[in-house]
Amino acid sequence: MAEELENKPVENNAQTEVTPEDVQNNKVFAILAYFGILVLVPILAAKESKFARFHANQGLVLFIAEVAWVIIYYVLLTLFGMIAGGLALMWIFIGSLVWIGFAVFAIIGIIYAAQGNTKPLPLFGKFKILK
Repeated sequence: MAEELENKPVENNAQTEVTPEDVQNNKVFAILAYFGILVLVPILAAKESKFARFHANQGLVLFIAEVAWVIIYYVLLTLFGMIAGGLALMWIFIGSLVWIGFAVFAIIGIIYAAQGNTKPLPLFGKFKILK
């Protein structure tokens, strides 16, 4: 088993060096990072894992963006509803597209984590919150 892990290539970005053992032992934590509030699981349970920590950071950035979007969305929906119903309907459509976008980013992150990659997410990957 150890030989298999040593021979398996791990794609890393230059900033996050992880070992195959780290990837194998913490893959579930890394995947959980992309399920909204479940990002807290790898943050609290896999503090020593560089792999889980990398994906927890990515998931946390995505989660913060989603929370910010919810606030902006409902404030503007309320305002548009007061101004004109047509604007509110258009905003609901735009909001649906944004939620689909968030889901796509989460799926990309889950795929990266499942493959053992530490490749940053598009748009969100450049932000680092966790050390």
